[in-house]
Amino acid sequence: MSIPAFPDESGPLYLAGPAGRLELMVDLPEPGTERAGVAVICHPNPPDGGTLHNKVVTMTGRALNELGLAVVRFNFRGVGQSEGSFDQGRGEVLDLLAVTDWVRRQRPDDQLWLAGFSFGSWVALQGARQVPVKQMISIAPPVGLRAFDGVLPPPCPWLVVMGEADDIVDPQKVYDWIDSLPQKPALVRMPDTGHFFHRRLMDLRGAIKNGVRRNLPPPRKS
Repeated sequence: MSIPAFPDESGPLYLAGPAGRLELMVDLPEPGTERAGVAVICHPNPPDGGTLHNKVVTMTGRALNELGLAVVRFNFRGVGQSEGSFDQGRGEVLDLLAVTDWVRRQRPDDQLWLAGFSFGSWVALQGARQVPVKQMISIAPPVGLRAFDGVLPPPCPWLVVMGEADDIVDPQKVYDWIDSLPQKPALVRMPDTGHFFHRRLMDLRGAIKNGVRRNLPPPRKS
């Protein structure tokens, strides 16, 4: 499979990944608002129906687009039109690294941001060890459902957004894990909010924008 160029218009594309073809969706900001940064967003657990079209993932992308970043969402192996099969997180980290390698080659002067929701936040944190990430966004990290003992804080600004009424991930386990870290993220606790942020997606959008605005890359040179 030939290596695609970073597109000039929003839309789907396909990339060769470690287990076969990966399905990507690129969302570009409005002309005139572009900043020198690309955010890669990881979706929730594939066996539970997680895809790049998840509403939390798309709202995260919308928030970052509105701040001027290009956004790349992608399907892990075995999801949608991505080839391969679920690999319990190990292969999914390799999928992420294939996407970030493509982004860095196509946009070498842009900052790389990583974001993830639930399982995707665990994958993004694993991948952050191996790429020069400039901003990390973790939404409902699945502490207690995935092994976080060896997860290191990313060497960059880091935002965690957690619903206080999460019905899948125990919020207190997330708070305790954060308290144990030597370098702590900025934490936003959203009251009366479950795991999928039903009826609170606009609030999530605002929390993301407010949480990362101070760290935005400079305007992108034309």
